[in-house]
Amino acid sequence: MTALTDLGVAAIRDGFRAGSFSAREVADSFNEAVAKARALNAFIVETPEHAIAAAEQADRDRSDGLLKPLSGVPIGMKDLFATRDIQTTAASGILKHFEPAYESTVSAKLFAAGAGMLGKLNMDQFAMGSSNETSAYGNVISPWRRNDGGNAPLTPGGSSGGSAAAVAARIAPAVTGTDTGGSIRQPAAFTGITGIKPTYGRCSRWGIVAFASSLDQAGPMARDVRDCAIMLEAMAGFDPMDSTSLDLPVPNWEAALSSDIRGKRIGIPKEYRIDGVPPEIDAVWEQGIGWMKDAGAEIVEVSLPHTRYALPAYYIIAPAEASSNLARYDGVRYGKRVDPGQGGLAEMYEATRSSGFGAEVKRRIMIGTYVLSAGFYDAYFNQAQKVRALIARDFQQAWEKCDLLLAPTTPSAAFGLGEKSDDPIAMYLNDVFAVPASLAGLPAMSVPAGLDSKGLPLGLQIIGRPLDEQGVLNAGLAFEERAGFTARPEAWW
Repeated sequence: MTALTDLGVAAIRDGFRAGSFSAREVADSFNEAVAKARALNAFIVETPEHAIAAAEQADRDRSDGLLKPLSGVPIGMKDLFATRDIQTTAASGILKHFEPAYESTVSAKLFAAGAGMLGKLNMDQFAMGSSNETSAYGNVISPWRRNDGGNAPLTPGGSSGGSAAAVAARIAPAVTGTDTGGSIRQPAAFTGITGIKPTYGRCSRWGIVAFASSLDQAGPMARDVRDCAIMLEAMAGFDPMDSTSLDLPVPNWEAALSSDIRGKRIGIPKEYRIDGVPPEIDAVWEQGIGWMKDAGAEIVEVSLPHTRYALPAYYIIAPAEASSNLARYDGVRYGKRVDPGQGGLAEMYEATRSSGFGAEVKRRIMIGTYVLSAGFYDAYFNQAQKVRALIARDFQQAWEKCDLLLAPTTPSAAFGLGEKSDDPIAMYLNDVFAVPASLAGLPAMSVPAGLDSKGLPLGLQIIGRPLDEQGVLNAGLAFEERAGFTARPEAWW
């Protein structure tokens, strides 16, 4: 018999409805798996009682014929989503012990759909990082290990590292993530799972701790494309509390899933072929192109000429917005407060922020404050916004030649913890393929493509037109069927 923790969202939902098992059995199985996997440090807070309460309600609802879309499905929640009366820290010491009196829109939608919560997932502090090494609660360790005999702990990616590790380790069937510059797609690629960043505005940002408001977007991470479609349907929708929320109906993405992409034009951006990328990345990309051809798609080369400026523009815009957003953490209204012992208000601010923020957060606040300062605003921030507009225009012109884009998700497989933490530039380069779609607000999904020579997952991403999540999901399904990726990490935890 298949272990309940080996089942994904669709399998749990359908098996529960068919009476093959109870929701309580599912919740107990995953709660036990979470407790046994603490060596991964994937969760900051475990909430087994929440998962059990939702499961017991689901069992009652099944008896009464009142099932909801996610009845019987327990999930993990990235610690960026405010959860009423449950600690929400954004993995930062400055928010330690903060328990919101409100619920984020996305988590409220998931709970209303019947999902239970296994806990709050670890992440890079304030979502600033690509390796989950900036968390105030310790590194998340990837469940994957290299097959070369070394046991060096690997990064699960970031900032949604706890989310990715939980799905890959089979301690959660699906999770929420957020993607500002690749923080859903990059960890999904590193851990051999699937994750989609929807069009900017599809999912409400209300109740999500802000990093860069014009870029942040919630999305699901799960075992496969269908599970992502199911989760995204529950997460998406208009929210008047979020001024950037799109006032559009939520499509029935799961029902419309089809791997028939015959006649679709798949663009291959020539600027994504960059020097220094391991040959295995190019090889899996070529293999992916072959799979798309096999599915009946037409492959066309396209140009995104301003791609080379995406990373520098992102690392001006995102820190600038972070500098503004994080000004609210002052030790007065909520969160940590440090009494300097002497001095006045300014000294208290300085002591609180110095103690509460980690090194990477401080670095980005300083960069952001600098580029927003009077003497440099036009030279840096305004110029970056102009570059962002040019990048968006590149994509618009590419859509005249193609329907979707196929590219690598990351420039490498997962690296060892500590290997890049002393070099911020090397760390930032992890986002080189992910950032352009974020700057343009486009839907993009990472799908597992295979393993490298050391047995670590590699992913490819499919980028779509604005609001074409269906096209991205369908192409992802066609890709998934041909890749046949079934590898999973061997349990060492």
